[in-house]
Amino acid sequence: MNEHVELRDAVRALCSQFDSAYWQRIDEARGYPEEFVDALTRAGWLAALIPESYGGSGLSLAEASVIMEEINRSGGNSYVCHGQMYNMNTLLRHGSEAQKREYLPRLASGELRLQSMGVTEPDAGTDTGSIKTTAVRKGDRYVVNGQKVWTSRLQHSELMILLARTTPRTDVAKKTDGMSIFLVDKRTALEKGMTMKPIRNMVSHDTHELFFDNLEIPAESLIGEEGRGFRYILDGLNAERILIAAECIGDGYWFVERAANYARERVVFGRPIGQNQGVQFPIAEAHMEVEAANLMRWSAAALYDAREPCGAQANMAKHLAAKASWEAANVCLQTHGGFGFAAEYDVERKFRETRLYLVAPISTNLILSYVAEHVLGLPRSF
Repeated sequence: MNEHVELRDAVRALCSQFDSAYWQRIDEARGYPEEFVDALTRAGWLAALIPESYGGSGLSLAEASVIMEEINRSGGNSYVCHGQMYNMNTLLRHGSEAQKREYLPRLASGELRLQSMGVTEPDAGTDTGSIKTTAVRKGDRYVVNGQKVWTSRLQHSELMILLARTTPRTDVAKKTDGMSIFLVDKRTALEKGMTMKPIRNMVSHDTHELFFDNLEIPAESLIGEEGRGFRYILDGLNAERILIAAECIGDGYWFVERAANYARERVVFGRPIGQNQGVQFPIAEAHMEVEAANLMRWSAAALYDAREPCGAQANMAKHLAAKASWEAANVCLQTHGGFGFAAEYDVERKFRETRLYLVAPISTNLILSYVAEHVLGLPRSF
């Protein structure tokens, strides 16, 4: 916990302005914490990965992950803003100089938000190569048709990253070839052929289903080379998984600290419940699991920042952190007993929030398959 002390202190100071009552109100209203996100933006934390030459903070992914960790460790929920981090990194690493100069300073200042990525489809979740949304070049425009699902935070964003097939599946050697990514302006898209349908869900996760009906977007919306979108998306997804691992680690520490504090203070039968090994052992084990996952987070982030291959490490960090956080959540709820279900203690809210990451943005089974095939050399299972 000695890494980036000054950064942690600064983020904690900002988060301390938004107490548990604030997050409880947001959760009860199924709302979006605009004030919190605005404060992060003004402080420059959401521009962490944007170089100073474009108006950003010029931090590494490792440092950006500390921001996400501290938000969750403070009792907040960094889901509401983490898309800004890894989505703008896709633009930063693969966009043209003109695109970067057009958008990055405005993202850094908060004039624009790039919170959303349209990748998943109803019949193509993690099987990205099977997407059916198409973008057909016609002169100086691309015409988009298709559907996306679980497109998060677009309601609170002006821009989105969109993955679409630009070459028919039948015309490419690999199904992951022939896809491209675009930077789409939601405001004009809603006027020209895109519609949004909200998806009501367990944790007030602001997410939508999108429909594209002959949506025309400028050819200059294309990021990088046509047909290489899947490779670009993978780069962004590795960053996403490392950042989400950090969020889970923040949650894990929050659950362990809450459980330990409650176990010290709660007296039953004349003694604190934390004196009982049946209570203290699960908390101790949860702490060790979070600490171990934290080490994998640092390993993955270091590789990413060095522009070294990090797919295995990013996947393992996300898996271990999500698992550790969920185990810590269960321990914390069990330690609190009935009070763990009371909204005023925040445990049930954080419990719901952290459960998501065993499923999204990639499920545990897909990560296990990846490690089995790409790390251990076992036959492909699907």
